[in-house]
Amino acid sequence: MATQAAPMGDQRKHAAKIESKRDPELERQCFEFIVHHTGETVNGFEDLKNGVILCKLVNKFCPGSVKKVEQSTAIFKQRANVESFINGCKTFGLKDQEVFQVNDLYESKNIPQFTQCIVALGRYAQALPGYDGPILGPKQSDENLREFTQDQMDAGKHMIGLQMGQNKGASQAGGDFGRPRQVHSEFK
Repeated sequence: MATQAAPMGDQRKHAAKIESKRDPELERQCFEFIVHHTGETVNGFEDLKNGVILCKLVNKFCPGSVKKVEQSTAIFKQRANVESFINGCKTFGLKDQEVFQVNDLYESKNIPQFTQCIVALGRYAQALPGYDGPILGPKQSDENLREFTQDQMDAGKHMIGLQMGQNKGASQAGGDFGRPRQVHSEFK
């Protein structure tokens, strides 16, 4: 495998920005979450790159979402496992914004995005009946669906919303937009 050149210019700034978003405590909690639900030993992200443990994790919450887990050391099969994990997360209910891309984990391009995915998986798992694992992230919010009668909807048409209210006679009259701003030396 060829080595990559160090990022330069804007790429370096982008990489530094992503790296600044890492939270070691949250990463530790994610590892504990994975270990608790899979029973596997996880010492770091290197242990997760082959995708086997991740596939076990998503199958714990959504059985059958990953049909075949490749045990091979071939890079393309390991990447396929990570891709299967991502698809399994989407099957479980995670949104596209909550999952990561294979390179984010496999090449350590965006570890915070991977961490966000594990936290989202934990949040969705808390909503499962009988969940007894560690709490990771906030609880998933419940839908608050409201239903209005036709009379209530019609009454709302005649109300003036606060954003569409009146300006109480205010106008721009008297504002001299041609004069320069006055800066006094005592306020510098």
